[in-house]
Amino acid sequence: MARLSPRTRAVTARRRRASPGSAARYLILVLMAVLLAGPLVWQLSLSLKGAGEPLYTRPPRLIPEHPTLDHFATVLDRIPVPRYLLNSLAVAAMAVVGNVVGATCAGYALGKLRFRGRGVATAICVAALLVPSETVLIAQFLTVRATGLVNTLFGVALPTLVAALNVLLMRNAFRNLPGELEEAAVVDGANAWQRFIRISVPQVKGVIAVVAIFAFVGSWNDFLWPLIVLSDEQNYTLTVGLNRLRGTFYDDPRLIAAGTIIALVPIVAFFAALQRHFFRGLEAGGLKG
Repeated sequence: MARLSPRTRAVTARRRRASPGSAARYLILVLMAVLLAGPLVWQLSLSLKGAGEPLYTRPPRLIPEHPTLDHFATVLDRIPVPRYLLNSLAVAAMAVVGNVVGATCAGYALGKLRFRGRGVATAICVAALLVPSETVLIAQFLTVRATGLVNTLFGVALPTLVAALNVLLMRNAFRNLPGELEEAAVVDGANAWQRFIRISVPQVKGVIAVVAIFAFVGSWNDFLWPLIVLSDEQNYTLTVGLNRLRGTFYDDPRLIAAGTIIALVPIVAFFAALQRHFFRGLEAGGLKG
């Protein structure tokens, strides 16, 4: 039997010592996957179960005995899903455009430009994160009503056009850029807008993708604010419209699960479209060489 060199024995010993730690990491990852993906898998299982199958068995059965797509067809028959889907897409599009443009401009101003009151503006953004959204619902509604935007899709999107969290994300992204880039652009005669558009924005595309995803998901999943603002069923967003699947005396969990899966599809598609920019931005560290 061949003898192992001292270096090989040392590497083998390190691997053996690291195995318990690796097993713990894998165990944590598995638990996180179950916690995050478990509700989605359960909803998908419910939406595919037939009318006669038991829903709440012990242990739970995730694989339906007689899978069917009838519940999705029933949801499409009961509520105008295409109409609600277009309304949600319109609100989400306004939120994404507003946050990408507004948060990027505000983040660049707070992170790169020097002006009086910059610290106060940053403190206001931080303070806005500490205020629960439910405490300002009345003030938001009074503002929307005063501007005549009640029962409109723009009234739904207005409070989320620029989020404080997204402004702070963009501010930190611009602050992490090397100052030499700005200084070289100033020497070349570039003004603030040219430095912003040509120098800084291309370096933070990954963070802009994160802002777009946050804005889309937050707007798409919002339920309370559209429920307060909208009164006409033709203007309902998808989350509010799905509430019509709930009956007064009886609820079918299969239909609600099917509606949830339908509402989830646009979120998955939007993330799939932006994940390339998102992960590339993270890998590049926010700066391209």
